[in-house]
Amino acid sequence: MSITYINRSLEPVLKQAVSEFPAVVLTGPRQSGKTTLLQHLFIDAYRYISLEPPDVRAAAIEDPRSFLEMNPPPVIFDEIQYAPDLLPFIKEMIDEDRLKAGQFLLTGSQNLLLMEKVTESLAGRAAMLTLLPLSRREIDGEPQSALPWESYRTQAASSKKNTFGDLWKTFLRGGYPELIANPDRDANLWFGSFVRTYLERDVRMLRQVGDLTLFQNFLRALAARSGQLLNLSDVSRDLGVSVNTAKAWISVLEATFQIIVLRPYYASVGKQLVKTPKIYFTDTGILCYLTGLKDPEHAFAGPMGGAIMETAVLIEIVKTYMSRGISPRIYFWRTRAGTEVDIVVETEGKLVPVEVKLSATPRSAMASGIKAFQADMGNKALKGYVVHPGNVILPLGSFVTALPFADL
Repeated sequence: MSITYINRSLEPVLKQAVSEFPAVVLTGPRQSGKTTLLQHLFIDAYRYISLEPPDVRAAAIEDPRSFLEMNPPPVIFDEIQYAPDLLPFIKEMIDEDRLKAGQFLLTGSQNLLLMEKVTESLAGRAAMLTLLPLSRREIDGEPQSALPWESYRTQAASSKKNTFGDLWKTFLRGGYPELIANPDRDANLWFGSFVRTYLERDVRMLRQVGDLTLFQNFLRALAARSGQLLNLSDVSRDLGVSVNTAKAWISVLEATFQIIVLRPYYASVGKQLVKTPKIYFTDTGILCYLTGLKDPEHAFAGPMGGAIMETAVLIEIVKTYMSRGISPRIYFWRTRAGTEVDIVVETEGKLVPVEVKLSATPRSAMASGIKAFQADMGNKALKGYVVHPGNVILPLGSFVTALPFADL
C-alpha cells in the first residue's frame, strides 16, 4: 500500500541549502518525516544509507575511510548520531572539494550530541535545519501559508470551517506523518510504541538518564504541567529526584525535540514581571497520550483543555518559522499581578501578542491582557490576536482581532 506524500513547508529552504552548502544536517524528533522528505526530493540523485542497522553502523565506526570510499557523495546518511565519528572524515572529503555543494545530506534525532559533533567537525561546511511533525498548514495542503501578521498574507476572511469535534480530534491525533497519512491507525497504540522506542533508543544513549521508568514518570509529570509556570522543585519533590537531575532531564527532552521551554519576555518597563519559564510539548497528540486523554470531549472540557489549545497555537507558530530555517523568537508575558499574554512573537524588532482562548465565542474582555501589553510596550507592540477554536474572525478593539485556529 503506497502512502500519500504530504508536501512540507521546509522543502524550498532545504533545496536552497543543498544548492549552497557542501553538507546539510536535518534534525528533528524521530518519525517526523526526515527520511521521507530527503528521499522524496533527492533519492534519484543520491545514494541512501541508514546507519541504524548494527552491521552498517559497525562498518562505519571500524573503518570510516573505507566506508566513505564505498559510499561516496552525493549520499544521504540517515541517523548520523549512531556513527558520529564519521563526521571528521566527512569533513576531510568535503575539504577536498570545498566549493562543491550538496555532497552529504545527514539526518539525526538528537540535537544536543549532534550539534556538538557538527560544530566540532563541520563548522562553516554544513547548514543545520530542523523538521518537526506536520503543521496545520501542511496537513491542510497550504505549506507556504503566511502568518496573520505578515505583510504578504493574502487571505482576508475565514474560508475554513471546523466543527468542534473535528478540531479536537486533530489535537488528539497530533502531527506525526504516519498517523496523518494513515487515518485508520490506532493513535493510542502508535503513541505507546513511539514513547517506548524514544525511551529505549534516544534517551538511553544520553548519559544524564539512568532509570528509564523514573524518566517516563517525569515525562508524564511535565505533561500534566504543560503551559504552567514550571516549578522544578515541586516536580523533583513529587518524583523523589534532585533538582539538578530534573534540570538535566529537561535538557534531554529539549535535545530530543519533545519539549519547548518558553521563556518570559521581560524587557522591563517599570513592571514586576515573572521570570519563570513554561514547558510545552512539541506535539498535541503526545501531550494528550501522556495525560491519558483519548476522546475530544474529555480533552476539551477537562483541566488540560487550555494547555492543549495553547500547545496547538504555539507549535503552529514555531513550526512555521522553523520550516523557513529561522530560529523563532517567541516568549510569554506575565506580570506578578497576573496580567498575561500567552505568546509574544518577536518579528523585525516588533512584538506580536497572541492570546489563546478555549471559547469559540470571542468577547472584548478576552483581549484585556493584549491591551495591557500594548499599553506597556507602546510602539514596539503590533496588532494582537485572540486565537480561538471557532470559525469567526472578529475585531475586539482597534488593535486586536479574534482569529480561528484554522486561520492562524
